[in-house]
Amino acid sequence: MTNVLKAIVTFTKEKNLVLPNPPGARNRMNSMGDAAETYMKDLFCDAFNLAEVDKIEKHNAELSYIGNSSNPPDFILRGGDAVEVKKIEGRRPDIALNSSFPKHRLLVSDIRITQDCRNCEDWREKDIIYSIVSVSGRNIDNICMVYGDCYCADNSIYERIINHMTEGIHKIEYIELAESTNELARLNRVDPLGITYLRVRGMWGIKHPYNVFSYIENLDENVLNVFLLKSKYDSFPEDDRKKLESIKSIHVRDIKIKNPNNPADLLDAKHIFIIK
Repeated sequence: MTNVLKAIVTFTKEKNLVLPNPPGARNRMNSMGDAAETYMKDLFCDAFNLAEVDKIEKHNAELSYIGNSSNPPDFILRGGDAVEVKKIEGRRPDIALNSSFPKHRLLVSDIRITQDCRNCEDWREKDIIYSIVSVSGRNIDNICMVYGDCYCADNSIYERIINHMTEGIHKIEYIELAESTNELARLNRVDPLGITYLRVRGMWGIKHPYNVFSYIENLDENVLNVFLLKSKYDSFPEDDRKKLESIKSIHVRDIKIKNPNNPADLLDAKHIFIIK
């Protein structure tokens, strides 16, 4: 069963810093995003050098769900964590999350996940890894993987904002609201002919993890940075931890990070990194 520690070991073994070129994308932006997702799936599945048919079988063995561009997450490790991939260009830009608010953890009750995602395993909640791939063209500059509980507040914080906004929209007089929608609201028949509607959508964004963890030095000098709580690190199989720690190019250190729910509280965490 794969996990983030095995993915880090695979990264050192392959030294692959070029995105694949998946066919069929509608435009360059979609193509690069799809390529980043394919790269991360191959990284977690140790599938870089496999023929396409073998790659598909390996993904099927290691992943219980592979998503789409409209619904989180991008994939789920079988029996393990969810992974959301974001491709970026430039130095520490904000991360566009679109209609999905930041996830402290992925919940099976989330209205934005698909039914196939809910049914892929018997689960109620999963830890989620935000995998941010920074590129120049097809070349990977660096990768940051950060667990949602190190990065994002509890889901209820964002849901509260959504609920307050939706309640406010419902208080507007002389409008007809759609009964059920995954958007903040849909206003029907807004003109005298009743032919125009207004979709109210949230477009979420979040600061780059390197800006969030700006109190940690030299992040830009690393080709890979991984952040996770110490309790999560300790939960992985001992053999995986020992193998990771035995590789000279991989550095593992104890750090304190600000609690996303209360910055006055410091959490015990691990920073795993590989220097360029």
